[in-house]
Amino acid sequence: AFALVLLIATVTVGEWLPSGWRWLTMPGYLWLALMFYLFLTLLLLEVPVLAAWLATRRRQRVGRPATAPSTVPAIAVGVGGSGGGVDPPAFDPERDPGSPVAPEPESSHDPSRRLLLRRGAAITAGAVAVSLTGFGMSRAYRTPTIKRLDIPMARLARRADGLRLAVLADLHVGPLLGTGQVERMVELVNGLDADLVTVVGDVVTSEPGRVRESLLPLTRLRGRHGVFYVTGNHEYIAGHESWIEAATELDLRLLRNERVEIAHGGGVIDLAGVNDIMGAQYADPPDYKAALAGRDPSRPVVLMAHQPVAVHDAAPYGVDLQLSGHTHGGQVFPFHYLVGMQQPVVSGLGEVDGTPVYVTNGAGFWGPPVRVGADPDITLLTLRAAGA
Repeated sequence: AFALVLLIATVTVGEWLPSGWRWLTMPGYLWLALMFYLFLTLLLLEVPVLAAWLATRRRQRVGRPATAPSTVPAIAVGVGGSGGGVDPPAFDPERDPGSPVAPEPESSHDPSRRLLLRRGAAITAGAVAVSLTGFGMSRAYRTPTIKRLDIPMARLARRADGLRLAVLADLHVGPLLGTGQVERMVELVNGLDADLVTVVGDVVTSEPGRVRESLLPLTRLRGRHGVFYVTGNHEYIAGHESWIEAATELDLRLLRNERVEIAHGGGVIDLAGVNDIMGAQYADPPDYKAALAGRDPSRPVVLMAHQPVAVHDAAPYGVDLQLSGHTHGGQVFPFHYLVGMQQPVVSGLGEVDGTPVYVTNGAGFWGPPVRVGADPDITLLTLRAAGA
């Protein structure tokens, strides 16, 4: 009960704590992850526990002697007027095969065996839940993996071959991810020496003003042709109007249903960005026509859209590559199965409606500081011209 109250307090008032006290929200979130894995493990262990119990019951039934039908021994009727007669024979169950056999009582070991199985399952589940939560926490706070991938692009001019894009998303700067982690991410991105830096949404979890100091390292992001950014769903939850102002202060070029020309090596590509689909709930929806229509069809376009599902609306405009985040790669196994029911690509490079979509796992986390099966990452994509 105390842990449940702690979780509720974490969600409701955690954002309002002073920056130096935000670590107090961690126990509540860790309890949530622990309970999830405890429940999942107990659910899975029900199968072998039930099988063991059924096997025990079956062995007991097979080993129990069969009960013969009850018979009444014949009584010889005496003769003679005095009522005397032959006494009935003495009852001897060992000699009389037709004698009734008393059923054996239920095994006294059966209840204790079931209790042992249940306790063993509970101990195992607890150990697995604690281990997975601890492992997941170490992965959530680890240095993001650098992924590198070449992307062939038919309309890319040979002179622009080798254009490099750094993809950063889902930092979720807030109570549990602060200045130190942001500085590390900035160093990693700058170390890639990318031509373009694309920040594909969900930079914050908290209202920007509450994490201003933690966001300041983003001003040091460097890309040869600039640092570009699009809104994610959490920017709208945290207050998109204040975040739009904050993005300008952080030197992030915000693409709001628009595109820019990027000249590189004598070639040109269009870089477009649309608002997150959640913007429709805040009178700030994505506008694919404004961002993608009326452009030069001879050159490729790269679209920044926070959620992969945006590709269904973007594909008709001939997008050559969509960059997305949002999914966290599922973040906590086995949630990637649920995410896959909503998003067409959960992690890595896929193709939807004929359009390549690259989805990063993101550099941070949301909710519990736990990642299992989906390590944080930052990606460097190199665009390759056909035949280069």
